[in-house]
Amino acid sequence: MTSIDKSTTYNDKVVKQFTVMTVIWGIVGMLVGVIIASQLYWPSLNFGIEWLSFGRLRPLHTNAVIFAFGGCALFGTSLFVVQRTCHVRLLSDKLASFVFWGYQAVIVLAAITLPLGLTQGKEYAELIWPIDILLAVVWVSYAVLFFGTIMQRKVPHIYVANWFYGAFIITVAVLHIVNSLAIPTSLTHSYPIYSGAVDAMVQWWYGHNAVGFFLTAGFLGMMYYFVPRQAGRPMYSYRLSIVHFWALIAIYMWAGPHHLHYTAIPDWAQSVGMAFSIILLAPSWGGMINGMMTLSGAWHKLRTDPILKFLIVSLSFYGMSTFEGPMMSIKTVNALSHYTDWTIGHVHSGALGWVAMITIGSCYMLIPRVVGLKEMFSTKLIDTHFWIHTIGVVLYTVSMWISGIGQGLMSRAANPDGTLQYAFVEIVKFTYPYYLVRLLGGLLVLFGMLLMLYNMIKTLQQAKGEFAAPLVPVATEHAHG
Repeated sequence: MTSIDKSTTYNDKVVKQFTVMTVIWGIVGMLVGVIIASQLYWPSLNFGIEWLSFGRLRPLHTNAVIFAFGGCALFGTSLFVVQRTCHVRLLSDKLASFVFWGYQAVIVLAAITLPLGLTQGKEYAELIWPIDILLAVVWVSYAVLFFGTIMQRKVPHIYVANWFYGAFIITVAVLHIVNSLAIPTSLTHSYPIYSGAVDAMVQWWYGHNAVGFFLTAGFLGMMYYFVPRQAGRPMYSYRLSIVHFWALIAIYMWAGPHHLHYTAIPDWAQSVGMAFSIILLAPSWGGMINGMMTLSGAWHKLRTDPILKFLIVSLSFYGMSTFEGPMMSIKTVNALSHYTDWTIGHVHSGALGWVAMITIGSCYMLIPRVVGLKEMFSTKLIDTHFWIHTIGVVLYTVSMWISGIGQGLMSRAANPDGTLQYAFVEIVKFTYPYYLVRLLGGLLVLFGMLLMLYNMIKTLQQAKGEFAAPLVPVATEHAHG
């Protein structure tokens, strides 16, 4: 096919661009993660160079794996899903192109400024104010592109995945904008408009949306589309998906104060955060069950389909992480877990187990589809990637759980006379071996991503020229895809 009639095809170019960048930024972000994990075990790897120090690279790692890797995955999959479920091409090709290149510019600017120490010093809002403004413009453009496409839909029904993607887009816009509000004093410096305990409260009331909507609702959009498609089964319960959606939307925003137990914010606000976090367990597990039970009648496919393995095991980690989060938000448990490696274990069981696995599975589905192929270059490599990744995640999270609980118990152990039983250096000494196990886990995850990169390159090489995906189902019998 030499010329493509745009009115009858989807815009898969932008999907392909975002999917490819998902894999590349995933490797970059995880490589930085491996470097900082190494620095904790071998502090000499800071090399006395301030730009390569742990404190500079840690926020770079967070931004690279969440906003670059996870973000590109959400952009790519949402723009793929919204076209397929609405039977229309994206609202505007030019706007789609701007969203892609604008977002890549934000990521590159973050990669330059954060190692230089140019930061607002605020979790999930590290970037300095000029980059914040660019990000806000890109994000609003993305919202216009997504919702504009939905408004043009040829079907009466808005598929449930689009509800989750839509909620993620709106709420993360609130996160990016409200959490970053500041008064500039120079091109690279600003003061937040909030102060003290209010700043902390705003930080987590909105900042927790990075967990609740970016890392949960957005990726549930993937789950509600790609799991049934790959399983070849309808969603287990449509009603449950609606309950899952509205319950998450109503509750997640209130969970943020659980980050602020035993701080200067009022006790009642801490309790509100705790109560809503515990309530969150119910819809989270409802969603997990909904995804898992979609395999009813197709469980045998797990033997032969490694993509499905990624998608389903990601759901088991979703269930585990969303049990662990509410438990850790209970004040008495939090007294043990707060400021320990247990928190790091929890974050990564969600990030490497749930988010990365659903992303990897979805990308393995997307890559061949957007270039006109039936499947990836090698299914065996996908299977190898699955096992390497799974072992990596288990090593990482379990080592951090053990290390964290040990830290918590040692930190609050007291002698009969009220003095502390352990010096800080003894706690560090206890932690040390677990950092090596964590590093090994991180290396395995990174190696798995390199296998994925190889598989992707070989798949793209197999693709033959320009490919046009068919548009409206009525036209599929005449389509070339």
